[in-house]
Amino acid sequence: MSGKALGVGILALALGIAGAAYAANEAIPEMLAKYRAEGAKDFDPKRGEALWHKQFPAPADDEEGPKLRSCETCHGTDLTKPGKHYKTGKVIDPMAPSVNPERFSDPKKIRKWFRRNCKWVLGRECTPQEKGDVLVFLKDK
Repeated sequence: MSGKALGVGILALALGIAGAAYAANEAIPEMLAKYRAEGAKDFDPKRGEALWHKQFPAPADDEEGPKLRSCETCHGTDLTKPGKHYKTGKVIDPMAPSVNPERFSDPKKIRKWFRRNCKWVLGRECTPQEKGDVLVFLKDK
C-alpha cells in the first residue's frame, strides 16, 4: 500500500471513529441542559462514578432480587462489555459509547431507562443532578 493510500485509510478511520463518537453523545448536551433547567449545578463524572458503583438495599418486600443493588448489578463492571439482567438473563448492550455508539443518541430512551433503573436501584427516581453526573461519567467510556 502506498503512503498516500495509507494516509487516506487512516484519515477515513479517524473520521469514522469521530463520527461514531458524535453519534454516541449527540443527546447528552440536550439532556444536561434539561437537567440544569431543573436545578442541577456543575456535573461531576467522579460523583457519577461513585453513584454507579454505590450499593443500595433492596426493598424489604423484594424477596427474589439481590439484597444490595447497584448499576453494576445488571450492567457489570466493564462498561465496554455487555451486561445481563439479573432476573431474566437478557443481554444488555454495553454502556460505553466507544463500543456502542447508539447508547446515548435518543433522549426518550435516556429518560425511560433512567426512570426505570433509578427506581429499581435507588428505590426512587434519580435527581437531575444525579442523572447529569452519571451521564458525564459514562459519555467518555
